[in-house]
This record gives sequence, C-alpha cells and structure tokens, in this order.
Amino acid sequence: MNSITTSFWDVLLWSFWFFIWIAAITVWFRCLFDLFGDHTLSGWAKAGWIILLVLVPWLGALIYLIARGRSMAERQMTEIARQQAAQQEYIQQVAGKSAAPATQIADAKALLDSGVIDQTEFDSLKAKAMA
Repeated sequence: MNSITTSFWDVLLWSFWFFIWIAAITVWFRCLFDLFGDHTLSGWAKAGWIILLVLVPWLGALIYLIARGRSMAERQMTEIARQQAAQQEYIQQVAGKSAAPATQIADAKALLDSGVIDQTEFDSLKAKAMA
C-alpha cells in the first residue's frame, strides 16, 4: 500500500478532526468578538480575558463560554433587536409614510384647481385615495 492510498476510516477520522478544528476556531473568534463588543468590561478585564484566550485557547474559550455565555447571548439578542429597529426605521424613512386620504384628495383638488390635471384624473386620484 503506498502513501497516497488511504482507507475510508483514515479519511473519516481526518474529516472529523478537521471539523473539530474549524468549530473550535469559530468558537474562539466568537468569544474574541464578543469580548471586544462588550462595553461593560473594563480594559483590565478585557486584557485578562485576551491573555487567557491567547495562551490557552481551548480552555480559555471554554471558561469564557461558561462564565459569560448567558450575557453573551443577551448582548447578541440586544444587538439583533437594535439592528432590526434601525432597519425598520430606515425602510419607513425611504418608503415614506402615505398621507391620509383627506390629504391626498386635497392635494389632488389643488392640482385640479391649478389646471395641472383634468376632472377625470382628479376622479381617479380621489377613488384611489378612498380605496
């Protein structure tokens, strides 16, 4: 058997370890990003966590998740709610608020009086506002 040929179990084992490493790196970066996004911690506390996460990454991430996992989830949910509110506000700002039917009819009447539109266009605008 040459070095290129491997058994199914070797491939499966390497795939498993590859998955474990990717998951661990993802958790480590999530802890790191949460740490820098937390405004309640002092600089010294952040420095201590960074030292722990850099020197012993697996154990440091595990300790971080145990110690700060709940507040980590709460911060994430708060941030998601803030982003959704900002998106909703932006959509309303861009889309504009539709005027009340009375305002739309008054605007159409002003256009009719000024001669910009004729009576049939006014009637269609009025019917559209009433719908």
